[in-house]
Parts: sequence; C-alpha cells; structure tokens
Amino acid sequence: MSVINKCLFPVAGYGTRFLPATKAIPKEMLPILTKPLIQYGVEEAMSAGINTMAMVTSKHKQAIKAHFQPHPEIEASIQDTPKAPLLDEVNHIIQQCNFTYIEQQQMQGLGHAIYTGKALIGHEPFAVILPDDLCTNDDDSVLLQMTKLHAQHPDCCIVAIEAVPMHAVDKYGVIDGELLPDSKNAYRVHNMVEKPTPAEAPTNLSIVGRYILTHEIFAVLETTQPDKNGEIQITDALLTLAKQGKVIAYQFQGTRFDCGSVKGFVEANTFFASKFFSS
Repeated sequence: MSVINKCLFPVAGYGTRFLPATKAIPKEMLPILTKPLIQYGVEEAMSAGINTMAMVTSKHKQAIKAHFQPHPEIEASIQDTPKAPLLDEVNHIIQQCNFTYIEQQQMQGLGHAIYTGKALIGHEPFAVILPDDLCTNDDDSVLLQMTKLHAQHPDCCIVAIEAVPMHAVDKYGVIDGELLPDSKNAYRVHNMVEKPTPAEAPTNLSIVGRYILTHEIFAVLETTQPDKNGEIQITDALLTLAKQGKVIAYQFQGTRFDCGSVKGFVEANTFFASKFFSS
C-alpha cells in the first residue's frame, strides 16, 4: 500500500488581495481566531499520518519558519500561568514534525511552485495543501479521505473537487470525467480546463487546494509550457497524466473556506467563532 510521508505547501505568494495587512505579514500567518492558516494546514497533514512538511517559500516569509520553531522567551513568560496551554498545539507540531524549506525565486504559477519543491520531495508520492483553502470536517479530514483513496489507486494522482456555481467556474480548474465503478464521489478524469468561461466549462466540478501527486508529475512539469500569462499551471500538467488515465478527482466530505478572499476569510472566522463560543 502506498503511504504518503510528505506534504508540500506552496507558500511563496505575496497575498496581494489582503494588502496592506500582508505587506509585512505572510497571508498564511493571518489568523482564523487565534491560529494562523498555515497551522490548520499542517494539522490536516498530520491527521493523514504525514510528519514531513515541505515549504516552498520566499525570503519574505520568515515568519512561517519562526512559527514552527521554539520561542524560549515567550514560553518562559507564560510558564505556570493559565496561558501556558495556548502553545500546546504548535509545540506538539514542532515535536512531531520535520520542516524543510526551499525558496521560489520567481512567481510563475502553482505548477512552478510545486516543481520548485522537487528537491524536498524525492522519488515518492506526496500531498499538496494550499493553506488558502481551509477545509474542515467533523470526521476524517479531507486529506485523510484522499490518502485512503490513493491507497486504492497508488499509480494515480488525486485532486480534490467540489461543485461550485457555474458563474464561478472561471476562478478554478474544472474537470470532466466519469464515476469510478461503485463510487458516488470519485471520477476518472478525462479532461481538465483551467479557468474556463461558464460556456466553455465541461462541468461545475472545480479543483480546490488539495492534491496527492505521484513523482511522475515532476517530469511532466519539466516540459509543461507556460500559459499566456507566463505561468506553469498544475492543471496543464495533470491533464497530460489524465490522458493516460492516471488522475482521479474526489468530491470530498467537508466544508471549504476560500481564505484567499476577504469574504471567505471572514466566513471562516465566523464559522470557527460560532463553534468556539458554543462549546
């Protein structure tokens, strides 16, 4: 059975939709209540049994690295006080996980960011989490659901999908495919279109920020041509593998918040606040 040991986090972007807040603070460090987005992503990876976190970052994102390192001064200042447990979750992550980092020198699309992480991944399947997409579920996490599916199809890449309103498909990569035998939510992908117009979209099943990729993806990305904006799209690379029957789209159980937008960020805070104050 294929086991996923590493999770790649493409976190080099500028987060310009949240300026001026992200002028000095990485968007991945923006908090949902008191916990930064990146920590939710790492915790989801851990829930799937992953303990190596590979960060594709930039020189402007040192706060992410600092967050996942001990801070003796703060720890000493709250020791033996009611605030001491507030660091328990992140200290558990620090103790249980290995973090590796590589800088993306130029922002040339998600495909380029993933390819930049090749040196951190090696010759094995791996997960990808985009922290902007905050996913929550009361039972199995989205990534755990996907690793279970990948164990049944170890030669395939798995992409998470959800149905979105047709007028919103131009914000996503959109898949077309057929349901796997005896499945209600997993599709063998035949076609993928990056940010189509509603008229061009084959379905409203849109890819969101969770992937499990085989090592083949790096060889494909190496020859994938940039789009009209000069960016290398992971959707284009995955289409190459889909034509070989090696991509499965999984309609996950759970709720996703698009925290790359102000609206989604506020919705996520409202959702988690309601759970916190009702507990």
